[in-house]
Amino acid sequence: MESFINQLNGIIWSPLLVYLCLGAGLFFTIRIGGAQFTMIKEMIRLLLGKDVKPGERSKDSISGFEAMCMSVSGRVGTGNIAGVATAIALGGPGSIFWLWVISLLGAASSYVESTLGQLYKEKIEGGYRGGPAYYFKKGFLGGKAWYGNLFAIVTVAGMSLFMPSVQSNVIAGSMQTATGIPTWVTGLVIVTLLGIIIFGGAKRIAKFAGVVVPFMAIAYIIVALIVLALNASDIIPSLSLIIRSAFGQEEAFAGIVGTAVMWGVKRGIYSNEAGQGTGPASAAAADTSHPAKQGLIQAFSIYIDSVFVCTATALMIIITGAYKVFAPSGKEIYSGFGSSAEMTISTIGPLNTTAALDAGIGYGAYIVAIAIMFFAFTTILAYFWNGDTAAVYLFGDDDSGKKIRKILTFVFLGFTFLGTIMSGGLAWTLGDIGVGMMAWVNIVGILIMYKPTIACLKDYKARMKNGTQDDWDFNPNEIGIKGDFKLWDDIRIEGRDLEPVEVELEIS
Repeated sequence: MESFINQLNGIIWSPLLVYLCLGAGLFFTIRIGGAQFTMIKEMIRLLLGKDVKPGERSKDSISGFEAMCMSVSGRVGTGNIAGVATAIALGGPGSIFWLWVISLLGAASSYVESTLGQLYKEKIEGGYRGGPAYYFKKGFLGGKAWYGNLFAIVTVAGMSLFMPSVQSNVIAGSMQTATGIPTWVTGLVIVTLLGIIIFGGAKRIAKFAGVVVPFMAIAYIIVALIVLALNASDIIPSLSLIIRSAFGQEEAFAGIVGTAVMWGVKRGIYSNEAGQGTGPASAAAADTSHPAKQGLIQAFSIYIDSVFVCTATALMIIITGAYKVFAPSGKEIYSGFGSSAEMTISTIGPLNTTAALDAGIGYGAYIVAIAIMFFAFTTILAYFWNGDTAAVYLFGDDDSGKKIRKILTFVFLGFTFLGTIMSGGLAWTLGDIGVGMMAWVNIVGILIMYKPTIACLKDYKARMKNGTQDDWDFNPNEIGIKGDFKLWDDIRIEGRDLEPVEVELEIS
């Protein structure tokens, strides 16, 4: 069985998917004019500002910031600690450069998919739901329900069966390393806490993410900065090593450039999830005045994940020398003082990061255990939200649909627990399959139906010029986007009573 799973993973994660992710990111970067770079100031303004229409927001809706935190909770997970360390071990330091590349380009993919999520969202159970299944059903080649159904099925399978096990496995393993607590005990605690939050609904999930995500990201980066400050003279040489290794200019890693690209892109996609189709579900939940706003906010969330958190982990490991590098054959080609244990993601990742922190400031096992606990737990919550959103799409929100979703919730909790007691290699392979399936379906789809997001961006830029970017009068039909957008008609009625901005735009 495990052999079949490994073969399936190899097919899904063929070089073609790596090239597809890189190519899509580059294509979208060109089409949006590099907005993920040129509009950073506006992204920060949106994050720090309030986008609230007159009157009280519905008790079941969430803010743009909360939606971003829900999204970041899914992006910032074990991939930022274990995944980064594994990329270095199996692809060399150069893999981090390619992780940066896919992340910077992926921010454009994140803008596109998240804007689509907002544009085609629906009002369900008092709040908003949306994501790839919804926008494929309404906008893919004029609206194709079968493609939306395909993504929803893949998402329910990936988010409920395959991906939670990765996060719970690493939490349990790290806690056992640090404290000796049996993995099954940690599993029971994880499932209990998840149940308390999940059964509290979307608002409780968003509130939890809004508090925990900023705290955990800032705390981890502070710890990393302390390690880097204590080794400040090695920062520039380490960055130089990353770049040289990425292009085969470092003799020790010259023979694994292709592997560096593969592992950098693979772990980058797993970490930041750009193009995978998970971010749009969180983006769609936001109560905001313009689809492009959430697109820009979600693009910035890629920087939080990859530029800040992943780079912090990578530099700690490289500066302290807490890593070994293995060729695809398994032969050791660089001998640092990192883990030489069984060459699996579950052992290499946490142990190398632990070794780096031990060398930097001490107490590495405890710091890694706490960081992984927060990072991975919030990621599991984000997985649930995405899986449940897909389930709402497939089964509806009536009584029968709610019963099916409740069954799926218990299945989700069950597989989360199983992840704590299965082998690390199997858990990560299942996670890669889940990510890969969703990425294939979503990236192909958004490459076909991205044009409405260009119209939204042009409209938003025009509004920025005349100071009306925060008005609640967005009308998709007026900017050339065809379709039935009754929800946006309702949002305009609920918003400020202002005349729509007259901007004539053509989708090209």
